[in-house]
Amino acid sequence: MHGLGEVPITEQPPTVGAPANEGTSAAAAIGRAGRNLPVALAVGLTLGGLVLGTLYTFKPAFLGVVAAAILVGMWELVRALQQKGMHAPFAPLAVGVCFILALGYSSGREAMTVAMLLTAAAVVVWRLAEGAPGLLADLGAGLLCLVYVAFLAGFCALLLAPHDGDRRVTAFIATVVASDVGGYAFGVLFGKHLMAPVISPKKSWEGFAGSTLACATCGALLVHLLLHGAWWQGVVFGLATVCTATLGDLGESMIKRDIGIKDMGSLLPGHGGVMDRLDSLLPTAPVAWLLLSAFVPVK
Repeated sequence: MHGLGEVPITEQPPTVGAPANEGTSAAAAIGRAGRNLPVALAVGLTLGGLVLGTLYTFKPAFLGVVAAAILVGMWELVRALQQKGMHAPFAPLAVGVCFILALGYSSGREAMTVAMLLTAAAVVVWRLAEGAPGLLADLGAGLLCLVYVAFLAGFCALLLAPHDGDRRVTAFIATVVASDVGGYAFGVLFGKHLMAPVISPKKSWEGFAGSTLACATCGALLVHLLLHGAWWQGVVFGLATVCTATLGDLGESMIKRDIGIKDMGSLLPGHGGVMDRLDSLLPTAPVAWLLLSAFVPVK
């Protein structure tokens, strides 16, 4: 996610000839970390309302929102990889996403895994039918999209399936968001020491400390209040979340840096593409499902 542990960007002076108040207001809107904060906040609140509204009213509707987000994010990744000459077959991947999510929600992890394996086979067959040139690169891209996006997203369906799945998903998403917010705040206020300047030049260790504090606090509160687990289990959950969220953020940054792009897309103003919102959620989903299943078994 953008903003995790960001080091402040030096603000540029207003363009010569522009009204002073216009330059000042633009700088204030963009913010010290390079985001258009009002727009980003409005988009974030809208997405949050959509997620919570469907999650606590009709679970299949929420699963449909997840499927739509995953399909858009996968399409962004497929298009980005094309810039490196890697053409992942989107059609079998899109069908596979729907089956992985639906079977994960209705039938559990074994059925979800079978759907993933069948999708992998479909990707191979689909690409073989197109001929030999570029075969290995295209298959690699297709399997990357399958595992990185579709299969990891299936664990969100597993989290959703139990009778208290809405609360499990809330704990998962909210703790990842806490990582982003804590990292952003501490990065802007205190960020000086870069975490991985070659991969992501705006990530700082101070921001990571803010993410850690926010995740541990949020995890402890939500696991205890929503799922009736022990507070220390929530802390462990939060610490695991900050690790996977940070690795997910840096991992997507590496992909974008290799491709030579800033964002995976531009669908969400102030945030980038949908995949730029999923980067921390996807690798966290299996860890969240595993830890919450162990700490708060489904009765």
